[in-house]
Amino acid sequence: QVQLVESGGGLVQPGGSLRLSCAASENISRIDAMAWYRQAPGKLRQLVARILSGGGTNVAISVKGRFTISRDNAKNTVYLQMNSLKPEDTAVYYCNAFLIPYNYWGQGTQVTVSS
Repeated sequence: QVQLVESGGGLVQPGGSLRLSCAASENISRIDAMAWYRQAPGKLRQLVARILSGGGTNVAISVKGRFTISRDNAKNTVYLQMNSLKPEDTAVYYCNAFLIPYNYWGQGTQVTVSS
């Protein structure tokens, strides 16, 4: 069982930045993949960014060049740096851990981009 706790969400103006954090209860170097998903009202949950155990990353086209995923193994924490935020980035952001064959989810953190 992996427990995940997100933090760092909030209200930000368009063009602003936020950094989300996801603290895991397990050694994240043992986890096959860590990821951030988001879900806007009335929409399906979608992958934002993923970081693999080997360090490889991928991000959704909609956030490419603006969002960066990273991790600190010593702190068992994964980050999502979000720059140049847009109103369409407004959503609940969820941390995900994939430890074959199980998926674990955090409780989510709200990000609202509005003037």
